[in-house]
Amino acid sequence: MKLHVVIASTRPGRVGKTVADWFTDQIPAVLGFDVEVVDLAEVGLPLLDEPHHPAEHVYVHEHTRRWSASVTAADAFVLVMPEYNVGFTAPLKNALDYLYTEWNFKPVGFVSYGMTSAGLRAVEMIKPVLISLQMVPVHDAVSIPLRSRLDADGVLHPDQVMTEAALDLLTQLRALSDALAPLRETHLAQDDLVTAGS
Repeated sequence: MKLHVVIASTRPGRVGKTVADWFTDQIPAVLGFDVEVVDLAEVGLPLLDEPHHPAEHVYVHEHTRRWSASVTAADAFVLVMPEYNVGFTAPLKNALDYLYTEWNFKPVGFVSYGMTSAGLRAVEMIKPVLISLQMVPVHDAVSIPLRSRLDADGVLHPDQVMTEAALDLLTQLRALSDALAPLRETHLAQDDLVTAGS
């Protein structure tokens, strides 16, 4: 199973990469995930600039075709996401809006971080967006309170609660990924037929 760990913040000075590095170290080999870290700062998508609806798969820009291929290759996602002003980041919403069928029937987990709510308000806000893309959110999330877990030098100090939450999330993600695999395969075959006929 191909798992993409998506760093959702593009802000200079972000701690998203630090959090993503810690999380990927928690992924046990026994779960059988082939892990790839996808950094939206490196993907560098401009604000949505495709003239056609994403469900049509008529992409006029090379950056969209690359993004489509990346998302298509994944079976599951974990969003490493901060909370900005009680919401999720604009680059994450933009990346989601570029595509449609590529997201369908894929489970998604959350590693959130922030101050007051440790990012959980952003997670709750983005779930309706993901459900409208026919993704399946994992119920449990890893939430990291930066005031107590990140020191002044930018070093993350995880505790047992974070470690256990990461394993719970990954276990649920693998179970959902397995359960949804037949739907993804059928959907991909139908999508290929539509694309061939267009």
